[in-house]
Amino acid sequence: MIWLAAVAIVVGLLIGMVGVGGVLLIPALGLLTPLSIQASMATALFTFVFTGVAATLLFQRRGSIDWSLTVPLCAGGAVFGFVGAWANSKLDAPVLTVILAVLIVLAGVYTLFGNAAARSTAFAGRPRAQRKLLFAVGAVTGFGSGLTGVGGPALSVPMMVMLGFPPLATVGASQVVQILAAASGSAGHLVHGAIDFKLAAMLVVFEVVGVYIGVHLAHAVNATTLRRGVGLLCIAVGAGLLIGLM
Repeated sequence: MIWLAAVAIVVGLLIGMVGVGGVLLIPALGLLTPLSIQASMATALFTFVFTGVAATLLFQRRGSIDWSLTVPLCAGGAVFGFVGAWANSKLDAPVLTVILAVLIVLAGVYTLFGNAAARSTAFAGRPRAQRKLLFAVGAVTGFGSGLTGVGGPALSVPMMVMLGFPPLATVGASQVVQILAAASGSAGHLVHGAIDFKLAAMLVVFEVVGVYIGVHLAHAVNATTLRRGVGLLCIAVGAGLLIGLM
């Protein structure tokens, strides 16, 4: 429990600060608990409803949420989270582990290199096309969250940054979509899978503490060094999962 609490704080801190962090909770649950990969994904995803609420309130208090970006993003996430959870119930554990490992490695690569250069915003000056694009990003985020249990920001932040949206606004919007994608996916897991609510309740407490610290750091410090460390850690964890399957 002490190790899980420490991991939960770190996960919350990274979610609040750089958006990528939830991907690390599932391997930790697999290593430190007897939960199956499906139950680990479902339990982790359920906790991200609450980290999303906490981060949203903190970002909104600082005026860092652009609701014109957030609303279409959330619409896609809310619809497709349930679909992703259904897909999770149809796949075997090794397949899910490979998908999770690849996502973790990609999250690490993004964290290392994703902000290397400024990009023009996709469909700038074309609000209708931009809303459709954001809905699609939200749909991919929701489906991926329900399928693998990773938090919404781990999926939406890399996609939005690559499409040229401002990093801080992107992280803020992704905290909101995390709520709906995780809630939709959790509803799917209640129907098709299993959630360890007792463990989730403990994790939420420590994750929210981490989110509080992370959001403050996101607005106060240069996160370059931290991002590099997170990126390398994600790549190592993802590679370790793949090696473990061999």
